[in-house]
Amino acid sequence: YPGATEEDCVPVLEKVSGLKFNVDFFAGYSPERINPGDKSHRLTTIKKVTSGSTPEVADIVDALYGEIITAGTHKAPSIKVAEAAKVIENTQRDLNIALINELAIIFNKMGIDTEAVLQAAGTKWNFLPFRPGLVGGHCIGVDPYYLTHKAQSIGYHPEIILAGRRLNDSMGAYVVAQLVKAMTRRRLQVDNARVLVMGLAFKENCPDLRNTRVVDIVAELADYHCQVDVCDPWVSAEEAQHEYGITPIAQPEAGAYDAVIVAVAHHQFAALGEAGLRALGKPGHVLFDLKYVLPADQSDLRL
Repeated sequence: YPGATEEDCVPVLEKVSGLKFNVDFFAGYSPERINPGDKSHRLTTIKKVTSGSTPEVADIVDALYGEIITAGTHKAPSIKVAEAAKVIENTQRDLNIALINELAIIFNKMGIDTEAVLQAAGTKWNFLPFRPGLVGGHCIGVDPYYLTHKAQSIGYHPEIILAGRRLNDSMGAYVVAQLVKAMTRRRLQVDNARVLVMGLAFKENCPDLRNTRVVDIVAELADYHCQVDVCDPWVSAEEAQHEYGITPIAQPEAGAYDAVIVAVAHHQFAALGEAGLRALGKPGHVLFDLKYVLPADQSDLRL
């Protein structure tokens, strides 16, 4: 958040070192913009925001990154500006997804397919192509709280930012509530039901487990006394067990599940198609496609 470097870190450095800021030592700041699992946008091909505690230091930091960043750099006028830019990049995305998640809830109550609505609206040149879903990862689900913490410390209480966070954090519970309703309508016993959750990473085709919200689905299902299997070919089973107490299975059992949830759009899951995914379920099972892996008419539930 704005001020983290100069107001929080620098005083500690001054106290421990006995040196004076901007006299004996200086500070530079450049936020990371790495997108885990993205093979196209890499460190050198993403434009880099740079900053320094004095104009001279800002030039040095900018020149340093300029030696490796082929996409170019943007020298911010201050460290606080660079910090603010970082935190609002992720806050903006979080809020946009929250809006689409809320629309998905509304459209579901109206019996309208959300993806169909988004595809239609997407024909307008300036409509932003966000999709509903779980919001996890080490940045988007976390950074807004840094900004709201700073805002509250200076006497302003954010409303929209925190409302978006609350809505996105509630999506795991919403998904399970919709699944339970669908199972009940099919006279499937929820208590002790076997449910397969496909995917644990916070995004597709990536092994990153940091702040994954798939765990919210697993926890909600456990509250309903379901027997939950989690399958994810991308993640480390040891890391999943260490971080979340979840041990993914190596291979789901065919014809064994009362419900199948496609929680992450790994290419291996998409390649299974409807037939492959439904082969994992018992007769009369519920297939919930959170990520639009299948066409609308090939799953029983979608966001």
